[in-house]
Amino acid sequence: MEKIIDPVPVELIKAELTKARKLMDTNKGGNELYVVDAHNAPNTLREIGRLREIAYREAGGCSGKSLDLDEYDTMEKPYSQLIVWDPDARAIIGGYRFLLGKDARLREDGQPNVTSSHLYHFSEKFVREYLPKSMELGRSFVAPEYQSSKAGAKALFTMDNLWDGIAGVLLSNPGTEYLFGKMTIYGSYDKLGRELIMYFLEKHFPDREELIRPYSAITPDADRRLLQLVLRENDLKSDLRLLKDALKRLGTGIPPLVNSYINSSSTMKIFGSAVNDELSDAIETGLMIRFDEIYEEKRERHIRTFLEKRVPRLRRIRVPFSVMHREPSPKVTPEIDFK
Repeated sequence: MEKIIDPVPVELIKAELTKARKLMDTNKGGNELYVVDAHNAPNTLREIGRLREIAYREAGGCSGKSLDLDEYDTMEKPYSQLIVWDPDARAIIGGYRFLLGKDARLREDGQPNVTSSHLYHFSEKFVREYLPKSMELGRSFVAPEYQSSKAGAKALFTMDNLWDGIAGVLLSNPGTEYLFGKMTIYGSYDKLGRELIMYFLEKHFPDREELIRPYSAITPDADRRLLQLVLRENDLKSDLRLLKDALKRLGTGIPPLVNSYINSSSTMKIFGSAVNDELSDAIETGLMIRFDEIYEEKRERHIRTFLEKRVPRLRRIRVPFSVMHREPSPKVTPEIDFK
């Protein structure tokens, strides 16, 4: 296990978080959202890698390197980094990395060169019909000192802030309709609890089209009859209550990222689970969500945040996602130059 690098000097980071790279202010918490990459913000990227490695080590899964960066962060056309910046503490408090599917390159075998490709096989249908309209998300993190509610509003709303950013990126790129990626459960998490979650996800969010499948799928070891007995309801909400009750009895709860996705959409697709040997054998579960099928209250809140922060004159106008996602007028949703 390598020693984690020292913090990157904040002045180097601040110099890279320019107005051109700012996406918007967040809806809650008084934070700011930026989109950067390895080429226009190398110092910020190093700090992201440092924070990711710290967060993942504390959660029980990590790269074991001095910072968590890989080829997808640094390649010629790298993944972009969506970050939440606390202007008061002058610190990065959370982030995601992402790639628009239309920018993904195909390998010689026809598979997309994306971060999920070492664990999952993508069907021809997905590559042809879904990938060009998708945004791949991954490597989410919240800085450890912001993971406790004791840290106040800045911490309480970090995941919500990231959803503001996701909505902002989607609305800035017309034609992008889907989010896909992986949610992670680390090895330190209770084994039975993890298997209950896996069973719940596969039961309520099946991928009947078999769009994406793990190369080496894993399934719960527990007796399936036991899982069926615990999660015995047919409707999502009732089964979710049973899941929370069962996890509580095990002394744990639904991991925040998993909980965030479960509470986003009733039509999410789950692509199965696999072991990620690049993150200390953490369990990764593939997923896809159509943005206009996210629960309306959540979707509209984040859309409104984008509108109010980017286009103040629309604050009093209710604009549904179906209208916003058509080819936009430059006066409504201008293309954002993140370079």
